[in-house]
Amino acid sequence: MKSLCIKTNNSNSIKYLLNELKYLNLENVCFSLREFKHYKNIIIHYTGLDDDMFLQSISRILSILIIDKMEESLLNKIIFHNYFYFDLCERRQILNLCFDINANDLAYIFDMKFNSLFKAFYEFLSENKSLILQGFINFRIHDYFKILDDIVAEAVNQYVIEKEYNEFISLLKLYINSQNSQCNIVHLIYLKNESILLDENKEIINTSKDIFNAKYLSDISFSSNDFTLNSLLTLIPKEIYIHMIDSHIDEFIITLQSIFENNIHICEDCNICNLYKNYIKSKSPNTF
Repeated sequence: MKSLCIKTNNSNSIKYLLNELKYLNLENVCFSLREFKHYKNIIIHYTGLDDDMFLQSISRILSILIIDKMEESLLNKIIFHNYFYFDLCERRQILNLCFDINANDLAYIFDMKFNSLFKAFYEFLSENKSLILQGFINFRIHDYFKILDDIVAEAVNQYVIEKEYNEFISLLKLYINSQNSQCNIVHLIYLKNESILLDENKEIINTSKDIFNAKYLSDISFSSNDFTLNSLLTLIPKEIYIHMIDSHIDEFIITLQSIFENNIHICEDCNICNLYKNYIKSKSPNTF
C-alpha cells in the first residue's frame, strides 16, 4: 500500500484536490480530510499494484492545481517584489500582458510549466510520504519560478515599449496641433513598408533627409517610413490620403492614424491606387 499526506490550510486548494481525487481515473484509491493542530491533511491511500502510476496521477493533479489556481497570485508576487516601482494600475496591466503571453503560445508555455512542476512533485513524492504544499511551493519549484520570471520580464518589456510608444504618439499629436499646416492634401502611396508621397498636384514629394528639418528622427539609423513620417510632420497636411496598394494595414499605418487621426483617409480602389497597382503588375515583383 502507498500512502501520502498533503498538508495545506488553503480552502480553495483543499476543495480542488478533493474534487480531483473524487474523479481520479485510478482504482484502489481512498482519501479523507483530517484537521490537525497546524494543517488540514488530505490523506490518500493506494492499494493497487502500480505505485508509479499512482505517483504520476497525484503529481499531475498538484501541478495543474498550481498552474490553474495559484499562478495568478504567484505572478502578482513576482511583479510586486521585482517591479515595485510601478503603481497598482501599471502592475495590473503587466499582469494582463502575462496572461496574453501565456495565451499567445499556450501549448509550449503550458508544457514547460507543467513538466517542471510534474518533475518536482514526482521526485519529491517518490521519496517522501508527506508534503506541506506551501513549503513545497516556496522552496521546491525553482524551475517553474524561473519560467514565471521570464514571462513577467517579457511582459514588463512589452509594457514599457507600449508606454513609450503612447508617449511618443502624444508628443507628436501635441506638436502637429501647435503648428500651422503647410499644405492641403498629401497622397501616400504605400506597399510593403515602402512609400511614395505626392502633393495635391500628384507630383512626387522628395522625402530625403536633406529636404526637411528633422522633427524627431535620430542621427543613427533611418528607414523609408522614418523619412515619410518626418515629411508629414513637416508639412502637416490638412488631409492625408493613404493609397493601400496591397490592402495591408501595418504598424506604420496604424501609427499615422494615431497621430493624424481624422485627417487620415484610407483608400484602396481609386484612380491613384489602380494606377500604381497596374504599374506594379507591369514591373518585376520587387519594384515599387
